[in-house]
Amino acid sequence: MRDFDLSPLYRSAIGFDRLASMLDNATRNEQSQPAYPPYNIELIDDNRYRITMAVAGFGNDELSIQSEQGMLVIVGKKQQENGDRKYLYQGIAARSFERRFQLADHVKVVRASLDNGLLHVDLEREIPEAMKPRVIEIEGIN
Repeated sequence: MRDFDLSPLYRSAIGFDRLASMLDNATRNEQSQPAYPPYNIELIDDNRYRITMAVAGFGNDELSIQSEQGMLVIVGKKQQENGDRKYLYQGIAARSFERRFQLADHVKVVRASLDNGLLHVDLEREIPEAMKPRVIEIEGIN
């Protein structure tokens, strides 16, 4: 993976420091972010998204979703099993995880559901009325 030097962006752009910081963090975190659990991010339509995460073996009580200040955090805490199981082969991961997603402005979590080992998190971008374009009528003098 290539390393990008974003320092020229900090020197010449005013007010874009948050964007540059996000790009810098993304390139750093991409290398350190674990691949477990696998997930998809879908674009449903212009303002709706869905994150689908494979969380086989986790129950509702072992998963938590928190959205705060532009960050979505999904945590899975696997309960320790009582009993002495002896596996000949263990291919199903049973470990805890924490996955973080940076959300754009005005994107909020609408709902979450767990279905057949897949966690679906639906997101929607709601642009405030004050930021939507509006038509200005032109008055004429007769």
